Amino acid sequence: MKEKWALILGASSGFGGATAKRLAEDGFNIFGVHLDRRPTLPLAEEVQNSVRASGREAVFFNMNAADAMKRREAVDKMKDILETRDAKIAVLLHSLAFGALKPLFGDSPEESLNKNSIEMTMDVMANSLIYWAQDIYFAGLFADRSRVFALSSAGSRVQWAAYGAVSAAKSALESYCRQINFELASRGITANAIMAGVTDTPALRKIPGNAQMIDVALSHNPSKRLTTPTDVANAISLLSDERAAWIAGDTILVDGGEITGG
Repeated sequence: MKEKWALILGASSGFGGATAKRLAEDGFNIFGVHLDRRPTLPLAEEVQNSVRASGREAVFFNMNAADAMKRREAVDKMKDILETRDAKIAVLLHSLAFGALKPLFGDSPEESLNKNSIEMTMDVMANSLIYWAQDIYFAGLFADRSRVFALSSAGSRVQWAAYGAVSAAKSALESYCRQINFELASRGITANAIMAGVTDTPALRKIPGNAQMIDVALSHNPSKRLTTPTDVANAISLLSDERAAWIAGDTILVDGGEITGG
């Protein structure tokens, strides 16, 4: 390939934004998908400016990543760009954090998860990985040796208040990564889920009881600090290296020993 490209779903902040910056330093041009309105658009602009400051290109799409029509339009535009450059997508990162945060059994049906909220959460935070990967694959846009990553959390194994739908989606996301790897590794496309430690991001702050989660993580982590988006971005950078090709089909902890430390 003449150029390396990464596609990051959820590229404007948190893990996605940090990974876009890190991979740009590694020589990747960045396709970014994000959903921001005027108050948060500066976040996406800052990530794009950082990518360009590294001497790489940034092509961002402000859209709902779960919208099938918008997804196909974005992939078509990426294909047009890549075909003129003799380039492919070598890294796909799924870092979408949008789901319903309600208990299964609230004080009333209105305060509880319902069919629509559960299915929306699963569609955005898990199923969308498959739809994007399929569109890229069948458009012939994956590089010969490419990586797929998806952001999970300890919530796939540990129950937190109002996290039931997201927990199920994270578990499904890890399973999807194993299945992608099972089906495509022989064709040079490998997949891993990244289980990040508790990280103080806007998404975390929306979870009920987040202050307690932070306190517990700090007490359990041997380094006595939280995981940062940069920690995760650095791990993805390492795993994207050709020498890490045999690390595949797994859920990899990037938490400084948080889960095992307490």
